[in-house]
Amino acid sequence: MERTIVHLDLDTFFVSVERLLNSRLNGLPVIVGGMSDRGVVAGCSYETRRFGVHSGMPVKMARALCGDAVFIRGDMDSYSRYSRLVTEVIADSAPVYEKASIDEHYIDMTGMERFFGTVKWAHELRERIISETGLPISFGLSVNKTVSKIATGEAKPNGEKVVEQGIVRGFLDPLSVSKIPGLGGKAGRKLNRMGVFNIRTLREMPPEMLGYVFGKNGMQIWKRANGIDNSPVVRYSERKSIGSETTFDTDTTDVDRLRRILVAMVEKNAFELRKNNKLTGTVTVKIRYSDFNTHTMQKRIAYTSFDHVLIAAAKELFDRLYSRRLLVRLIGVKFSSLIGGRQQLNMFEDTEEMVNLYSAMDSIRLRYGRKAVRRAAGG
Repeated sequence: MERTIVHLDLDTFFVSVERLLNSRLNGLPVIVGGMSDRGVVAGCSYETRRFGVHSGMPVKMARALCGDAVFIRGDMDSYSRYSRLVTEVIADSAPVYEKASIDEHYIDMTGMERFFGTVKWAHELRERIISETGLPISFGLSVNKTVSKIATGEAKPNGEKVVEQGIVRGFLDPLSVSKIPGLGGKAGRKLNRMGVFNIRTLREMPPEMLGYVFGKNGMQIWKRANGIDNSPVVRYSERKSIGSETTFDTDTTDVDRLRRILVAMVEKNAFELRKNNKLTGTVTVKIRYSDFNTHTMQKRIAYTSFDHVLIAAAKELFDRLYSRRLLVRLIGVKFSSLIGGRQQLNMFEDTEEMVNLYSAMDSIRLRYGRKAVRRAAGG
């Protein structure tokens, strides 16, 4: 059965949120990221792109290319709030949707054409998002996630693009290989050195050759160049979570011990988030007392995967929750509202040392095991 997949992507999301909060930024070149020269561009307006500015670029380079830009330190609290507003609008209308990152969603509309005109439905949803949130958004509609995502890129800014089954190859062929989702800059440069610049040339290469050059990812690259992608739209749920619990052999009121165990569980779960390129938007702490009464409390936070942010939230919840001073049988912590994405803090804060520290710690854990590096407070 031919699928119908819609990909929705908020245009220059961080900049668009900043413009909603300050209309004087409209029409100006805007760059969002860390404020020091060590910072990285997290988002930039279309006005800056003609100067060569792009996301991931060092702020120092962006200043040299576009010195007249307005530089703004990012605010994940605001971006998380607006991201949730968009998700709520989609959830109110879509049968099956996936929140792929803070600013993009997939919707599976397969079979809906019998009841709705899918293009009309997607157009009306996009208009509703714009009306209710004030944010510009684009969509691509096609036969799978890869082609719909590429179509969205071609629809920007603030547009719509439909690519039906019969024209998939014709649509993809002239595009740069850099348009293929998941094809990083390093792989793109390697293809360019091989003389491969557009998707058609890549598509016509023997898949065995790509396997030799790129290993296990070679076949995936070849399939995407051919418009082949069977990956499903994974139903998003606020209940999707990662968590840990500890049940004590002997019930305890040792608060310091409880906090140490809580910190250790947060560290474990946060490492799993980073390892799987996930961010969490909700922290929940659970306490079960010796009389088996169980109490939970949760807090919504800006999307993150950093220990120090999550530990602070978990400790706050624990201190608010542990009020009965009774013997504790079980303690647990859970991260939910998970989305795809890498930690953004390094883009907004001048904390290069902290980012490097996390990277080094995770590398050690991946090589020698999760318990190879632990905080002193984690016990």
